[in-house]
Amino acid sequence: MSTIKVDTIQKANGTSQIGIDKIGGVTSASIVNVIAEGGSTTTNLAQGLAKMWGNYDGSGTTLDDSFGYSSATDVDAGDYDMNFTNNMATAHYAPTSTICAGGDRNAGGGGTGLQTNEFRIIVYNSGGGNEDSTEVVSSVHGDLA
Repeated sequence: MSTIKVDTIQKANGTSQIGIDKIGGVTSASIVNVIAEGGSTTTNLAQGLAKMWGNYDGSGTTLDDSFGYSSATDVDAGDYDMNFTNNMATAHYAPTSTICAGGDRNAGGGGTGLQTNEFRIIVYNSGGGNEDSTEVVSSVHGDLA
């Protein structure tokens, strides 16, 4: 078996270089450690990726767009099962879900649904009115244009 050792890989015209010292390397099967943002630690590339994501309208069983979901089940009004293509290693994963306010998925009337360039977050208080929050957190998973 041969080994190729280089510091930089780049296109013939000199653009798009990949610095091997910046990417990290495979330490064992399926583990690629990369240097984290601050440069003082590494992170596991595979563990940092979304394992699945999906968009589902809740009134049927069709996923509008998804990755890693095999299907969705409408169990009851407002009760859904999202079925995985592949099982997680343990039941100690961290799912994140949200809904579009008012069920307006297309954003035609109020801008509350998903659009290709933004989505709206509305925080309600216990009385049903809008309320500012000291912490608003979101993430987006999907296919970029």
